[in-house]
Amino acid sequence: MAKVDVGDAAPDFELPGTGGKTYRLSDYGGSGVVLAFYPGDFTQVCTAQLCSYRDNSEQLDQLGVPVLGISPQSLDSHERFAEENRLNIPLLADEGMEVANEYGVRGWASPLAWLRERKAVTPGGFFTQRAIFVIDGEGIVRHRHASFTGATYQSVDDIQQAVSAMS
Repeated sequence: MAKVDVGDAAPDFELPGTGGKTYRLSDYGGSGVVLAFYPGDFTQVCTAQLCSYRDNSEQLDQLGVPVLGISPQSLDSHERFAEENRLNIPLLADEGMEVANEYGVRGWASPLAWLRERKAVTPGGFFTQRAIFVIDGEGIVRHRHASFTGATYQSVDDIQQAVSAMS
């Protein structure tokens, strides 16, 4: 598993997302994008994180850089999660965890972890770490923050500071 770090070219990807759209990193050339990797739909911290982005959407909109949520659940799960929580950022389905692996945020909990937390860990015991990547308009990573435990998340203020530092 490679680890994408600040100053590296961000790996391109193509993933299905909520709203019936396919998302590619290359679509954000010129403007940049924030990638918010999260472990799982309907989990406590992930719900708090994404609802905080919803509740502070005006502040996020002022950044001029879209935020995309990425996790390994199915598109159907993402649609239900977004609808139930009235989320307003696209959620992308990285079911095979290829994108999480390319960005270096795929973790291994253990095969038994799936029995305890079926929402966030795949049957093989892998999960997506909670991480934020700020990518500029040229596709270069300008900010990376990853949390192995995923107990906390970067706030809208944290994201705003990271995007501002990119200017």
